[in-house]
Amino acid sequence: MPTVMVGGKIRQFEKGTTFENVVREFQPQYNNSIALVYFNGKLCELCKRLEKDGAVTFVTTADEKGHRAYVRTAHMMLVKAVRNILGEAGRTAHVKIEFTLGNAYYCSLKGTPVPDEAFCTMVKEEMQRMAEKALPITKKTYPIGDALELFRRQNMEDKVRLFHFRISSTVNVYNLEGFYDYFYGYMLPSTQYVTLFDVVPYKGGLLLILPSKDDPFHLRDFEDQESLFEQLMLSTKWGELVDISTVGDLNAKICGGHCSDMILVQEALQERRIGEIAQQIYDREAVKFVLVAGPSSSGKTTFAHRLSIQLRSFGLKPHIISMDDYFVNREKTPIDIDGNYNFDVLEAIDLDLFNDDMLDLLDGEEVELPTFDFKLGKRVYKGRRLKLEEDDILLIEGIHGLNPKATAELPDENKFKVYISAMTSLNIDEHNRIPSTDARLIRRMVRDSWNRSYDARTTIEGWRKVRDGEGKFVFPFQESADAVFNSALIYELAVLKQFAEPLLFNVKTNDPAYYEAKRLLKFLSYIVGVDTSAVPVNSICREFVGGGCFPI
Repeated sequence: MPTVMVGGKIRQFEKGTTFENVVREFQPQYNNSIALVYFNGKLCELCKRLEKDGAVTFVTTADEKGHRAYVRTAHMMLVKAVRNILGEAGRTAHVKIEFTLGNAYYCSLKGTPVPDEAFCTMVKEEMQRMAEKALPITKKTYPIGDALELFRRQNMEDKVRLFHFRISSTVNVYNLEGFYDYFYGYMLPSTQYVTLFDVVPYKGGLLLILPSKDDPFHLRDFEDQESLFEQLMLSTKWGELVDISTVGDLNAKICGGHCSDMILVQEALQERRIGEIAQQIYDREAVKFVLVAGPSSSGKTTFAHRLSIQLRSFGLKPHIISMDDYFVNREKTPIDIDGNYNFDVLEAIDLDLFNDDMLDLLDGEEVELPTFDFKLGKRVYKGRRLKLEEDDILLIEGIHGLNPKATAELPDENKFKVYISAMTSLNIDEHNRIPSTDARLIRRMVRDSWNRSYDARTTIEGWRKVRDGEGKFVFPFQESADAVFNSALIYELAVLKQFAEPLLFNVKTNDPAYYEAKRLLKFLSYIVGVDTSAVPVNSICREFVGGGCFPI
């Protein structure tokens, strides 16, 4: 009988006991559902069996990894529910998990009627039936040929294309009541764990609303984010223009020799969108301050330069200003709970000086602008003087640009707000999304390596703090923007892959970032890599891989 340290206590269990049975004794001690376990430091599903001595720690749905398992399981239940409702017609129907809108997942349906209230109610009731029956979700490893035959029988050609480009002799396949599917990441052992959800119609598709990891026991009301939805759908259409919606499609383009054309089309589409934003700004004659804000690794710097060029084509004279140059001097920088300098909070900016300088410029006065010297830890003045003439306009870049407190002294009629983020529209396959946070993390990791000499471990370990800051200081204001720009490029992960993999392989097995590095390596293994030769020098991708024509 294996001896296990679990919950701070020594226990013995029969060999072959599932981890689901191991954790049952300890579940009452936790407010949130236990979704996964670490066994001897390795993350395991609850369906896995205990075969040797070791130590167990719990991962709940309030943890990132546990929450992801909840979401994946809910996705499988949703797809299965749609197929059950449609009956024989469900075999040719396609449910695609497109993207997130807050706590909701937008799903498009093909080969089905447009979802309405009645249809969504049936889907929800079918999912509730599954939850009440506690249907097992089993996992089996199949030889690649057998797995592909399963997928073909279920009309999942997206998965057939995906595994055509993956060097693997086996595939882990999940089974729910005879419905077979592949999921990138761990799952819950049965449907009884997914009890909280809602399904509602939305703009020709449906929303699967799920609890957040911060509050696993409540469903927040869905907050409509129409401008964000429009840009995400626009990016999806851009993918359709080059016949790419999944990684398998992307790999086929790359291997088929169509990479250069695909890159040029994607870049042209982005340039057109930047031109549209420039037109909006030009049409509002009172605008003097264009505020560009977004989360980390959005490509704000390159976007500001490209927008500047477009504005020049309208006869305007743009000047780029970074809000980071208005950081308070180091001795006044706020300290976080870990005792480190916190540059993300609004108090890290000298707002009085910033607003005074901007108002003086608006009044036609000449102003000497500061530059923040990170080595010295203070603002310095290097003779950069500016006076706004009639056609001059300021592009102000910084994470707090959309926060009304940051520009409280500036007249609203003189401001135009742009929200930028890398919101990937590319899926691994129809049922496996690529989280935008993963794409941004890979961007940042690659740039940190050559621009700051950081290793992957440093970037990964600091990512949680970065995301916490975004949740507090960026995302709450995104819907206040006058324009939204999606900086994600459908091809960029194929370019970033060649830079990211060596960095991730260098993360040591005893590093806290090791399992996250392994997860990202597995994710990148689905994608065929390409070099940077076809990437234009003004591309947002260049901000992260280097070789661009703009300073960063």
